[in-house]
Amino acid sequence: MTGPAPGLIIAAPASGSGKTVLTLGLLRALVRGGCNVASAKVGPDYIDPAYHAAAVGRPCLNLDGWAMRRQTLDALVQKLSASADLVIAEGVMGLFDGAVDGTGSTADLSARTGWPVLLVVDVRGQAASAAAVVLGMTRFRSDVRIAGVVFNRIGGAGHRRAIEKAMRDVCPGIPVVGFVPRTDALHLPSRHLGLVQAGEHLDQEIFLDGAADLIAKSIDLHSLSSLARGHVTGSAGTAPPLPAPGGRVAVARDDAFGFVYPNVLEGWRAEGAAIEFFSPLAGQPPSPSADAIYLPGGYPQLHTGPLAAGRSFLDGLRRASDRGISIYGECGGYMVLGESLVDSDGRAHRMAGLLPLTTSFAEPRLHLGYRRASALDAFAFGGRGAGFRGHEFHYATILEEGSGAPLFDLSDAAGEKRGTGGRINGSVAGSFVHLIDRSDP
Repeated sequence: MTGPAPGLIIAAPASGSGKTVLTLGLLRALVRGGCNVASAKVGPDYIDPAYHAAAVGRPCLNLDGWAMRRQTLDALVQKLSASADLVIAEGVMGLFDGAVDGTGSTADLSARTGWPVLLVVDVRGQAASAAAVVLGMTRFRSDVRIAGVVFNRIGGAGHRRAIEKAMRDVCPGIPVVGFVPRTDALHLPSRHLGLVQAGEHLDQEIFLDGAADLIAKSIDLHSLSSLARGHVTGSAGTAPPLPAPGGRVAVARDDAFGFVYPNVLEGWRAEGAAIEFFSPLAGQPPSPSADAIYLPGGYPQLHTGPLAAGRSFLDGLRRASDRGISIYGECGGYMVLGESLVDSDGRAHRMAGLLPLTTSFAEPRLHLGYRRASALDAFAFGGRGAGFRGHEFHYATILEEGSGAPLFDLSDAAGEKRGTGGRINGSVAGSFVHLIDRSDP
């Protein structure tokens, strides 16, 4: 490969169109065909990228036009393009859907990078009307190029012929690179926060190979690859999205704590930090030699019993707190640092007790959206007034968020005030916000 690799964005008019399964099958099919492919996921997401990584055999990077500074985004695009012969990026929601302020959409990423769009259209319940959808999508923004289309969930030969005729009549300049038939054989299990994590999918390899077989039969992979284009070069930054919280960082990693962006950890390593993973579910405490501890988000509510019974893990956190070690918990990690966590059956489980927080899943309620966060006190990732952008997505109910000092002043993507969030107690802090990048001053 010479020069940066070309890229292609897989997008759809709406969520639920099948773009994730199609993208996974495409990635695995390309790898099986000998293509050196890298993948990306648009927007805030931890679960889809893990499936991408399993399909390709390398980490998937998130590209977030709202939460990331331009230099952060450009650096990640350049990293992807320098590491492969082709970059495939999966979009988020519908092509033109983003944050409540109208930014951060898949279309915005296409316009910034110059990567064209392969549109995935779910044609259940429609035939010629699908061509009208394609026509409208191609005309919506002049700075976004829809280079081709795949029609998903085709019912049969007659269904296909009707769509082909409509496309010839109204969109003759848009290549149709595939027709994917309806099938119940490929289904990704889900729970209330989205797909079940890749590591929990017991038949993951069978699923990925099955998806690749379907895509290889249904899509012209050569024509698809030829639609990709090189990215528009931006000014890449070198500062990590979040500063390293210490020189030796203990990071929880297992099915209860799995939500970490690879570029955050890479940024810490680039600053010279050593990262040591440990598994609370395996009864492991954080390393006594660590000078910082990071509990990322995940699904601790599904593992309340083992976590509450993990004396080595919880005592290790408490000893570290007594020594003044910096400890930060994010979303699920924040709940575990609290007093107790109530599961969906209403049973309370004792947690670390380092922050005045009690949360419950007995009556789940959705909390969702981008967040601007300004630190009200110095903590692991910055001093008082340090600004960040992130995302909140959970169903936990706060039963008690005691008298401790709040950590962040929060607002949403539209700039509307959301009050304060999180708690800080000495060297221990946390919040429900998944921090993605620091903010420009």
